[in-house]
Amino acid sequence: MRILFVCHGNICRSPMAEFILKALVRAKGLEQHYYIESAAVSDEETGNPIYPPAKRSLQQHGVWFDPAKRARQLTRADYGRFDRIICMDASNLRWIKYIIPADPEGKIHLMMSYTGRSRDVADPWYTGDFERTFQDLLEGCEALLDGGKGRLAGI
Repeated sequence: MRILFVCHGNICRSPMAEFILKALVRAKGLEQHYYIESAAVSDEETGNPIYPPAKRSLQQHGVWFDPAKRARQLTRADYGRFDRIICMDASNLRWIKYIIPADPEGKIHLMMSYTGRSRDVADPWYTGDFERTFQDLLEGCEALLDGGKGRLAGI
């Protein structure tokens, strides 16, 4: 399974999700079955590292992250490279359509839909609450690994 997490800038939510899911996959011994990355719908942060408070949040929870991780923008080619493209919020879904205009294979989903709830992942860039974001992402990643509890279960 090839998974790409997407947020606005690829410096907070999507890299946090990338490394949380990598940690969960590693803990279950499933590394050979997953390839996980993250990207942005915007090019505003391209080349920048993970935002320091997002790094601290991961560290506080004992989640390893690659310090060399740099923000990159989503490309049209990513649609063919990944099985699932998971967005953090409805705004990301709107922006993604400028890069990937169609989703004929049904690969593009909202993160929290895996939990059975249709809401956005809390954006710490605006709230400053990285703990809430971490908990949203952990819940979403666990549900994703468990096959989803909501409308996406079984796909």
